[in-house]
Amino acid sequence: MDLSNLKPVKGATRKRKRIARGVGSGKGGHSSTKGTKGQKSRAGARIPAWFEGGQMPLQRRVPKFGFHNRFRVEYRAVNLSWIARLVDEGRIDGAAEVTPEVLAGAGVARKADRIKILGSGDSPQGLSVTAHAFSASARKKIEAAGGKATVLD
Repeated sequence: MDLSNLKPVKGATRKRKRIARGVGSGKGGHSSTKGTKGQKSRAGARIPAWFEGGQMPLQRRVPKFGFHNRFRVEYRAVNLSWIARLVDEGRIDGAAEVTPEVLAGAGVARKADRIKILGSGDSPQGLSVTAHAFSASARKKIEAAGGKATVLD
């Protein structure tokens, strides 16, 4: 056996030619398919996708506007009408307490979301709701329907 007898293992799928392995390989020679000179012809050349050849990059050309408060607390808004619909459909037990975990289980929010209950719609009778925040109208409607609104920390 010698180098002239070598062939891929049975079941192998790689078909590419190996470059820079001598002139006889078909992809050898002094530049090995990389053209001549230039940054990408050199060994170890890895250029980031955002690099634009020295031109001012896009993320630095585009103007930045506004102020982004890094301490802002984002809430997932959930209307009372939405909760009432979930109770009617049977996706939430009307007798049990409605918590962020229950709403996440019903597909209304994610586990990590902070929930704020808004007052659009009517509250189901005697519904106990626990959330991170309530609008004034939601709190009024829940308590008027005989329920309880509990705020989480």
